[in-house]
Amino acid sequence: MPLPKEGVYTIDDIYNLPNGERAELIDGQIYYMAPPNTTHQRISTFLHGTIFNYINSKNGPCEVSHAPFAVFLQAEDEKNDANYLEPDISVICDKDKLDNKGCHGAPDWTIEIVSPSSRQMDYYKKLALYQGAGVREYWIVDPDKNRILVYNFESEDTIEYTFSDSVKAGIYEDLSIDFGQLNI
Repeated sequence: MPLPKEGVYTIDDIYNLPNGERAELIDGQIYYMAPPNTTHQRISTFLHGTIFNYINSKNGPCEVSHAPFAVFLQAEDEKNDANYLEPDISVICDKDKLDNKGCHGAPDWTIEIVSPSSRQMDYYKKLALYQGAGVREYWIVDPDKNRILVYNFESEDTIEYTFSDSVKAGIYEDLSIDFGQLNI
C-alpha cells in the first residue's frame, strides 16, 4: 500500500505537488502513486478501448476516462469534495458532474487495476470509499491473482471472474468484456 504523508492535507496540496508526481487524497491523507507497469497499461488500454467503443456505438450519454483523471468524492453525508482519486477507469453518465478539473461526485462505474503497491488500497480503502460515495459498480482487476471482482453496489452482488471469462457490466444491459481477448 502506498505510504501516507504525515499530517492533514487538502485538495490544494494535491495541486501543489511537483510536476510529474501523482498522489491521491483520502480522508486528509496523501497517498503517493507508483508509475504503472506494462501489464497495467495493457489492461487499462484494453478496458478503456472496449468501453469507449461500446458507448460510442450506442451513442450513449456516458463518458469513459482513464487515469490520470481526477475524481472528487465525498461520502453521501458530506458536503464538500474531501477525497481526490485517480481511478484507472471511470464511467460517468451524469454530464453535470464533469468540468475541466474532472468528475465531482461518484462515477457510475470505476475500475482499479491492482499493482503490488496498490493492493491494500484497491481492495479495502477504495472499496469502502466508492461504496460510501454512491458509485454504482466497482471492478477490481488483479492480474497477479488472475481475478476480476465485480461489486454491484445497487444489487449488493459480488461476483468473481478470471481472465478467461467474459465479464458482464452491471450498469449496461448488453455489455460484456471478454478478458480472454486480452493479451498480457
